[in-house]
Amino acid sequence: MLPSPPADATRVHLASTVEVNYWCQTLNCTETRLRNAVLAVGPLAADVRAYLER
Repeated sequence: MLPSPPADATRVHLASTVEVNYWCQTLNCTETRLRNAVLAVGPLAADVRAYLER
């Protein structure tokens, strides 16, 4: 079961543990992969998703 979506589901906010957990579960990735994706393409969720699906 996924946690509740963040208030702004268009951006990945790495400062919030709750949001990091949400995005890791939603995108089926580790925290390290999530953080690397945000560093590579920025915080927009669509860009992060596309990066992780490559």
